[in-house]
Amino acid sequence: FVTSSHKILIINEASLEVLNLKENKKVLITPKTEKLIIKYLTKSANSKDLDKLYEWIEISNNKLIFKEYIKDHHAIIYSMNNSDSEELINKMLLKIKEDKAKIHFRKLRLGFKYAASIILFLSIGYIYQQGYFDNKQEVIISEEKITLKLDNGNIQIINDDTSTQIIDDYGKVVGVQKGKLLKYSEQKNSPKNLVYNTLTTPYGKRFDVLLSDGTRVHLNAGTSLKYPVEFIDGKSRQVFLNGEAYFDVAKDANHPFIINTNEVGIRVLGTQFNVTSYPEDKYINTVLVEGSVSIYNKKEIYNASTASLLKPEHIAAWDKDTKQIAINKTNIERHTAWMEGKLILNEIRFDDILKKLERQYNVTFINNYKALDLRYFTARFDIEDIHQVMKSLSEAASFTYLINNNKQITINP
Repeated sequence: FVTSSHKILIINEASLEVLNLKENKKVLITPKTEKLIIKYLTKSANSKDLDKLYEWIEISNNKLIFKEYIKDHHAIIYSMNNSDSEELINKMLLKIKEDKAKIHFRKLRLGFKYAASIILFLSIGYIYQQGYFDNKQEVIISEEKITLKLDNGNIQIINDDTSTQIIDDYGKVVGVQKGKLLKYSEQKNSPKNLVYNTLTTPYGKRFDVLLSDGTRVHLNAGTSLKYPVEFIDGKSRQVFLNGEAYFDVAKDANHPFIINTNEVGIRVLGTQFNVTSYPEDKYINTVLVEGSVSIYNKKEIYNASTASLLKPEHIAAWDKDTKQIAINKTNIERHTAWMEGKLILNEIRFDDILKKLERQYNVTFINNYKALDLRYFTARFDIEDIHQVMKSLSEAASFTYLINNNKQITINP
């Protein structure tokens, strides 16, 4: 129940009773009905769910109960109590008429008798949350925001300085985000079908996700990771990576953990390693910190005898052009320093350095000094900003540069 003022609304199996009080109000809704409301407001309700909700709202006095519940639970008291509420409702109706897809009414077969109650009451929570009363024509997702794409296609913006809950299609909380970590609930019962979420970090940001099996993944800037909300018992644990991530895989000998990149599959049972698979890079690199991993051509069926086994402190570089893999000993720190915001460049080509800087600092380059592209440089940056980095590079490589609005950097001879 929720307390506030003026009324008390009580629901029981036999009857509905509405009482007015001066100081307290309690709104009670059955768990099934509450789940339907949550599914609607999270845009995960299907046509059957909405039909049930519509039928419930049509019952005498339930419209009032629904309004009170929304006001108490979904922070829209302003829009419901505003002195010019009629104008707000008219704006809402006009918005719905212009773009019904925004509230997912396309697939519904509604009779005219339902239209007034549904548009008036169900739309308020969704439209208020989307900010339609702030004179915004549409919701635009910035490329500079961390996003979470749910299995139903909805996209949720993740603010790494706040917290939020991740709710599935059934109104169940499956994960909680606090700051720069998104943590999924521990797996208790194996699901029948896989439900995927996709987490994407823009340039200039890093983020962590703790999967339901206990595996922790650190995502570097410009990275996308697709993974199941829960894994299926008896089957391998598979995720899909585009970008760079450091994996600390929970050990499970019965369920191999597999990272799928565009061309390479990486199979482990429980270990720590870094994978770089940006589409613009020539190589897909896997650096092993501890344990062991098997690397194989994703287009072929996994075979332990033909897969390449990687040892700690070694790097496996898959050449996208030749489709060949080369394994060599390496310095682990230079490949994992990004997790601490550091950038270690050891004999790196200048054009590759620019790519790394674009990701880490969220800038773009216009290089008018092409002779630099094939030159190799060694450098280390810890907490320097982009201005300090460019000053150091320009002195080492003898070029001039211009930074425009801290976003676009032009390099000249």
